[in-house]
Amino acid sequence: MKAETNTRALSATEIDEINAELPHYEDKSAVSIEALKIVQKHRGWVSDDSLTAIAEYLKISPAQLEGVATFYNLIYRRPVGNTVIHVCDSVSCWMLGGDRLRDKLCRHLNVKLGETSQDGEYTVLPIVCLGACDRAPVAMVNGELRPDLTDNIVRELLGE
Repeated sequence: MKAETNTRALSATEIDEINAELPHYEDKSAVSIEALKIVQKHRGWVSDDSLTAIAEYLKISPAQLEGVATFYNLIYRRPVGNTVIHVCDSVSCWMLGGDRLRDKLCRHLNVKLGETSQDGEYTVLPIVCLGACDRAPVAMVNGELRPDLTDNIVRELLGE
C-alpha cells in the first residue's frame, strides 16, 4: 500500500497543484474535489489528517469536505493497494457474467469485494456504473477502462 508522508500538512507540490486549480473556480471551496484528487494522487488515499489539512487550506469545514469526499466513490478514505480494480456491478454487466468474473478475480487475489490483497498490491472495489454498458462486462484498473471482460482478460490482469 502507498504510504502517506507528512500527514498533517500539505506538501509544497500539493499546494502548488491546488493553487493551479483555483483560477478555474469562483471560490476556494469550489476546488475541494480537485484538492482531494490531488492529495490522493500523491498519497494514495485521503486520511483524516489530510482531509483536515485540505479543509484548513481551503477555509471550509472538515465536515463539509467529508461530505464531498464520501459522495465521490473515486476518493479513497482508507488505504488502497497499488492497483485498484473497480468492478462494475450494473445490471448490464451482471447479465453478461460480470459477477462471475468478479468472483474469479476475488478468489484469485484471496480478497472479498472491498478488500486489499495481503501483499498490498490489489484492491477490488464495486462501482455502480462505468457508463460502458454497450461493452459489458467492464472494469476500471487504475483509472483505465477495461471493456468486454472475458476470462482471458481477467487472467491477463492478474498476470497469469
